[in-house]
Amino acid sequence: MNGLDRRALVSGAAAAMLAPWAAQTSSAWAASPVSGKQAPGFYRFKVGDFEITIINEGARSGPLRDGFVTNVGREQVLAAADSAYMPKGQVTVPFNAVAVNTGSKLVLIDTGYGSGVSPPVGMLTANLAAAGIDTKDIDVVLISHFHPDHMDGLKASSGGPAFPRAEIKVPSLDWSFYMSDESMSRAPEGRVRGYFENSRKVLQGLTDRVTPYEWGKEVAPGIAAVGTPGHTPGHTSFAISSGQGRLLVCRRKNSLRLAAPGSRSCGPPATRHRAAMPG
Repeated sequence: MNGLDRRALVSGAAAAMLAPWAAQTSSAWAASPVSGKQAPGFYRFKVGDFEITIINEGARSGPLRDGFVTNVGREQVLAAADSAYMPKGQVTVPFNAVAVNTGSKLVLIDTGYGSGVSPPVGMLTANLAAAGIDTKDIDVVLISHFHPDHMDGLKASSGGPAFPRAEIKVPSLDWSFYMSDESMSRAPEGRVRGYFENSRKVLQGLTDRVTPYEWGKEVAPGIAAVGTPGHTPGHTSFAISSGQGRLLVCRRKNSLRLAAPGSRSCGPPATRHRAAMPG
């Protein structure tokens, strides 16, 4: 047998020996399931002595709908979205809650859509757990405004309270507006009427734990309510102060607006609610 034949024989024998392993390995790789979801998302930092944890509740991407941005041209909006690495031709809206551990109180600012919806949103409870925060340990829930992506998480999937020990604090102007039968009777059908209906559904069974708050006052240790109306009549931001640290939590800022400064999303101030407001 010449050298070439011997080499061919050895190579063939080695290939035959490795073939079952290769087939098994290939099969194992092919059978590995696709996760289909992101890893738990949270980010933690300090403001003075307070510990702040930003908890991702999920994000939604979709085509830019008419009226989403009212004072910037469509092409400029899409260019801003593209520069922020959003899917081509779409805008991505992230949803985040903010946990503030003051040392004496554990405060949660907004609750997202809650567990009653499907991914890619509704991940707050799971991501709180991943961040080491038990929903039973939340002392105060601050709601910035009465929209589903900020308040629906008050309810667990069972229909009970998602934060069983927490006092729920809401902006007094949104409370008086969305819980008013008179205002609801004037609300046009569609999205605005839906906000009234949703607010009542979410708060049903929780009203004895709700405390309306006023702007300019402390709503939790080191956290003051700052009036930023427009998106809703009572839309609120929160000024957090501890030692030399300061943080302003604004609930309607996202990467699209940072990429296109001056852009205004979801309609000019109170446009969608004006018809339901008292004359």
